Amino acid sequence: MSSWIPWRARAGTAVLAVLAGIGAFAVPGPALADTPPENLRGVTYHGYRIEVPADWEVVDLAENPRACLRFDRPAVYLGEPGEQNDCPAEVVGRSAGVVVEPITARSAGRVTAATARTLRGTAVAPSAGSGDDTIQIAVEDAGVLVTAAHTPRTEGLVRGVLASAELTEGAERTELPAAPRRGDTTPLAAAGPQPGTYLGKGFDACTAPSQAAMNAWQASSPYSAVGVYISGSFRGCAQPNLTASWVSSQTANGWRLFPIDVGRQAPCTSYSLRMSADPATARSQGVTAAAGALAAASGLGIPAGSALYSDIEAYTSTASCKAAVLSYLSGWTERLHSSGYLSGFYSSAASGIKDAASEYGNSAYTRVDHLFYAWWNGAADTGTGSYVPSSYWSGHQRIHQYAGEVTESYGGYSINIDRDYLDVGNGSTPTPTCTGAALDFTAYTTVRSGSTGDRVKAAQCLLKAAGFDPGTPDGIFGPDTTAAARNFQAGRGLTADGAVGAKTWTALLSRGPAPTVQSGSTGEAVTRLQRALTAALGRTVSIDGVFGPGTAQAARDYQSSRGLGADGIVGPATWGALQAGK
Repeated sequence: MSSWIPWRARAGTAVLAVLAGIGAFAVPGPALADTPPENLRGVTYHGYRIEVPADWEVVDLAENPRACLRFDRPAVYLGEPGEQNDCPAEVVGRSAGVVVEPITARSAGRVTAATARTLRGTAVAPSAGSGDDTIQIAVEDAGVLVTAAHTPRTEGLVRGVLASAELTEGAERTELPAAPRRGDTTPLAAAGPQPGTYLGKGFDACTAPSQAAMNAWQASSPYSAVGVYISGSFRGCAQPNLTASWVSSQTANGWRLFPIDVGRQAPCTSYSLRMSADPATARSQGVTAAAGALAAASGLGIPAGSALYSDIEAYTSTASCKAAVLSYLSGWTERLHSSGYLSGFYSSAASGIKDAASEYGNSAYTRVDHLFYAWWNGAADTGTGSYVPSSYWSGHQRIHQYAGEVTESYGGYSINIDRDYLDVGNGSTPTPTCTGAALDFTAYTTVRSGSTGDRVKAAQCLLKAAGFDPGTPDGIFGPDTTAAARNFQAGRGLTADGAVGAKTWTALLSRGPAPTVQSGSTGEAVTRLQRALTAALGRTVSIDGVFGPGTAQAARDYQSSRGLGADGIVGPATWGALQAGK
């Protein structure tokens, strides 16, 4: 790739020195603890210095502003990322990499609650967590934000690099902007569920294009939808442009987004991150992947009702491999459904998609809602040939990636893309809410194995609507209901005891879209809220679909008891707490 050039030091930007006499890192890594000193070198930027293996590429972004921040090969990137329009569309996988960039308004937009912060006078965060196999540290004394990507195999190596950090004389402090106080701002959000109803062309790229590129392409390209890699520990590219503000801006401008997660791959591949060949374990891994995708979607303002697509690359299918993939997708789908999202599946038409179609009616697997398939036949349509019968996923539930690795230019901005054609919308709604059982009770008492009655039937119906099959809702709490309840609880992070108590009732009853409702609101969302508050507070809240004074008081009481802003307005934070069973 032309943007990858050998390191050359440049005054005023980054300084590289091969250091002699460097000892092993305090935090051992599989290829670092025993690395001879001559095979290490120091890299300094903005007064922040780390020691890295000498064979890592070091890219000065001031000298090479068009460089693509790729994590599929070991590298260190120093400086403010550029447009990111030169990334190959088909980068998949991860090795190790570190990005050291200045703290600016742009980079601060990617800081989350999980971002670690160093103490004054230090460059090392003693307890930096990893989400999506990515560690992010704000080193305010040097004015830099450090993003380190790894795999399970290279985490020790990357943590060793971060543990070597120190401040130099050139360090100048820049503080992150203070987080807004609760209630000070309205959260940025996409303009409705994504991709929503859309028929036409789209594209996907390894990294979210810059705002300038998106504006130029909107004005003159044939595309109105864009695939964005929002989550997954196997993403090959960094996402310096992807923030809630970016999502809000694109959707406000009329772009449709199809969010993609790149996580574990099929067990019959040689990828370094694979799902288990054991179907039960693979299913659990799918639940975990979906939880990560939901967290990313929430942070980006992508609401319930949106479709999130799991990217599982091509594989040579076997019976056991197919069982693992479809089990993983079952867990993925069930977890997304429990939060009111649609599940999508991206793969090669000849492998993953063909396997999913072959088990379309098999109740042992939970079927995905959308297909997103790679079949590079050049036809901008949603035909699937012999891979999928035309009657399957026929309710506007298809995206066809019909060409790959092509570079197009509009308005002076060139991007390497895959071309897609979407037919999504009508008929592709989230799993329906519970029907056929009474849901309104003055109290939601605990039901468990051996219980019978209307509350059991309600719990069964709610579990089934959430994508967890308890069998036919018959009012008898048997083994299938216990298993469904446990799976739902595990996906929600609740104690998986199989009994439906206050927390599980709260999560089940509040499941679905999360619009802001307040005094004067009416409708289905208010009804769900009233049921959930009855369960969560352990007292009767009138269930009439009208947000009156009693509901407002109950909402304030709930918010106060859960550490939320007690304003009686039920928005994303309150819905999130309810749907988490808090």
